[in-house]
Amino acid sequence: MAFGFLKKMVAALSGKKAPEQPRQGNEGGRRRRGKRGGKGRNGGGSTGGQPKDGQQPNQQKKQKNGGQQQPKGGSNGQSPKGNGQPQQPKGGNGQQKPRGERTDRGERGDGGRKNGRRGGGRKGRVPGSNTAADQMRPGGEISHAELSRRRWLHSQWDPASFAVEPMEGKKRFHDFDLPSEVMHGIADLGFKYCTEIQALSLEQALAGKNIAGKAQTGSGKTAAFLVAILTRYLRTPENRAKVGGAPRALVIAPTRELVIQICKDADAIGRYTGLRSLAIYGGMDYDRQREEVLREPVDLMVATPGRLLDFTKGRVVDLSHVDTLVIDEADRMLDMGFIPDVSRIMQRLPPKDKRTTMLYSATLNDSVMKLALNWMEEPYKAEVESETNATDTVRQVVYVIRSEDKFKVLFNHIALHPEARAIVFCNRKNTTSDVYESLKVRGVSVEMLSGDIAQSKRLQVLDSLRDGEVKIVVATDVAGRGIDIKGLEYVINFDFPYEAEDYVHRIGRTGRAGSTGIAISFADQDESFAIPEIEEYIKEPLKCTVIGDDDPLLKPIPPRHTKLGEVDADAKAAVDAREAVTEEEISAAAAMTGGTGLANANAADAKGKAAVIREDAPVRELPKFEHALEPKKEEPDETNVYAQPVEQKTRLEEWKM
Repeated sequence: MAFGFLKKMVAALSGKKAPEQPRQGNEGGRRRRGKRGGKGRNGGGSTGGQPKDGQQPNQQKKQKNGGQQQPKGGSNGQSPKGNGQPQQPKGGNGQQKPRGERTDRGERGDGGRKNGRRGGGRKGRVPGSNTAADQMRPGGEISHAELSRRRWLHSQWDPASFAVEPMEGKKRFHDFDLPSEVMHGIADLGFKYCTEIQALSLEQALAGKNIAGKAQTGSGKTAAFLVAILTRYLRTPENRAKVGGAPRALVIAPTRELVIQICKDADAIGRYTGLRSLAIYGGMDYDRQREEVLREPVDLMVATPGRLLDFTKGRVVDLSHVDTLVIDEADRMLDMGFIPDVSRIMQRLPPKDKRTTMLYSATLNDSVMKLALNWMEEPYKAEVESETNATDTVRQVVYVIRSEDKFKVLFNHIALHPEARAIVFCNRKNTTSDVYESLKVRGVSVEMLSGDIAQSKRLQVLDSLRDGEVKIVVATDVAGRGIDIKGLEYVINFDFPYEAEDYVHRIGRTGRAGSTGIAISFADQDESFAIPEIEEYIKEPLKCTVIGDDDPLLKPIPPRHTKLGEVDADAKAAVDAREAVTEEEISAAAAMTGGTGLANANAADAKGKAAVIREDAPVRELPKFEHALEPKKEEPDETNVYAQPVEQKTRLEEWKM
């Protein structure tokens, strides 16, 4: 194409007319070639000769009408329909239009690219990634029939049936004078006493105060801000929006899984409130999300930053009426680079003195507190310094093995616990794929989560793991963020993570909110260097176990295309004894919820019996609120601050929290 253009340019400059190439027929003309091959579209060579035995290239294929297909513009110059008229090229005047001037996009625009930018809409939309039309999308709207059914159920409910006795050092949900609709949802969930972060947050949040909260994963912080939002909105129904696309409350979270989980929690707690909550996230259901947002007023919107910005730029969502903003997992927002997006969202919200803002994070370090002070006025710091860390409810086991034995130990452990659910973490996508394939061909019920998996597939995998249809999920760190599987038995670090904080995030998938779990890590000669940094981060040593050659976990693995055999009871007993959850983990799990409520229903000891708090467990006093800001001091003179480094350093120290 470029060469032909140059020939025309040379001919125009020299005043000579470029020779015209014959278009019709194959006699003396050049067949239209494929993209790179030397053969034409119909299989012929560049000389225009007939295929072997005089057959037409597509003659062997049967047509719908039983006839034989003729090549376009054959050597006899006849049209394919055999009407005796020469075939006219596209363009209608006997000459084929250049590619850049074609107006008929029937083949390219509608057929060839119907899933691309031109014919299929937005870039990145994956065919088949949307939820079926007859199914509710994850985090989607509830039908009117279901809402009516819930209203009827609430009318039959007696609040007196939900009675909780006072307990020293514990706050009940009854102590906050919550609406009966919210209390009904709490009763259905089996919650009785507030966790520490809930007790700290609810009183101030119900009063519309700004909060910077610190709490570990699984501590119930999501319920804290959801109960506050739902309660405030039930008390002020006159402020509800009249049209769609203008939410009253906005929750921003870093991952799609976390967004969907928060929306599910909002539906569970607010089941009988009649308030409308929607999840907005990327990767799937763009048009359906847009329609649901605009159809009716939205009380609570939970969104990832990217999709929310898409909707605000497209004027699908109007954030000017938001009176409550929640930023969940702010530290992960910072780590994942979402802060610029969140800052752009802030510009579309009402000023910070015109809204209530709540920020929750696993840590309230200087970076997170600077964000809090930028986004809210005079926040209250609800900081839970729990005696139990995120790792206290998890039995941590480290196996020191050779790198070539890692898969052998993994497979044998799974084979000894075929009914147990586990997440296996790998550092790289290719390792994730290799482990997944190697387990699958040996009869393991396994799925894979990586950055290349479509969002709809990710949600299906997580639902299958929750329901027990799939036992093992092999995942990368990015794909595993935000996974919340109640009662997950094992987390296995096939590779030690690169960062100590990622280790805590990984093993935090088990042992959540009153349950215990087991985390197994493989330390080989290449990754053992990460152990000291992790020990320093979690402030406790990791007990390493060297596996001998006669250990049942080093049993030779079966060949490919086999199924799991019968469980070796003796080998399982030996491994379970080594990995048994101790009394300390059981007590720590029970202490997170005071030993009561549904959240503790999963806590069990090594024999499968329900966990019970030790009688000598200390009673902890409920923490008090602490104002996040010191009394304001006189601001120093900053006229020559850049010429006075000592004074500048003093000023920076004053800014430190």
